Amino acid sequence: MPQIKICGISTPEALDAAIEARADYCGFVFFAPSPRNLAAGAARELSARADGRIGKVGLFVDPDEALLAEAVAAGGLDAIQLHGSETPERAAQIRARFCLPVWKVVSVAVHADIARAGTYRDAADLILFDAKTPKGAALPGGMGLRFDWSLLSGYRGPLPWGLAGGLAPGNVAEAIRATGAPLVDTSSGVESAPGVKDPVLIAAFCAAARGA
Repeated sequence: MPQIKICGISTPEALDAAIEARADYCGFVFFAPSPRNLAAGAARELSARADGRIGKVGLFVDPDEALLAEAVAAGGLDAIQLHGSETPERAAQIRARFCLPVWKVVSVAVHADIARAGTYRDAADLILFDAKTPKGAALPGGMGLRFDWSLLSGYRGPLPWGLAGGLAPGNVAEAIRATGAPLVDTSSGVESAPGVKDPVLIAAFCAAARGA
């Protein structure tokens, strides 16, 4: 049964819905351009509410040390997700500095992108395959885009991995069957508007992922 992450949690109601639906992880976004961005105070409140009930993953895009330190403390994070152009060297540096598991997002459009995951073998703890966004896009993810899942057919990499990009209640079971993904991650797929999580969609997503 795959693990489930609901990313972009920004309200107590959304967090409670993810916990009630038995998601394994919630994602807190620390990236100012995102409609899901969390300030330190909000992260602190959500973290206290989540403690011991669900794993907390912080999403960052090419973060500096100050942002990481503030967010890791405020969010009480269990893992750091890097969604920018961080090199293996930078990922390893962050992992060593904060003593937390690092999840590295690898953006996928063609098969060669899948192979890039191997370069993070000694630098990350989990690879998250996501759809590559168009050049010039304001956000690196959370846009409801998906890639060709057949690129992951039979994938056996050096690290644990997960699947993101355009996943929603209506297609997550198909995605799991097509890829064998051991973890699935959704954000816009369980929203009624950008940044607004829908508890009904969260419940449906988790049920569909488990049913796959």
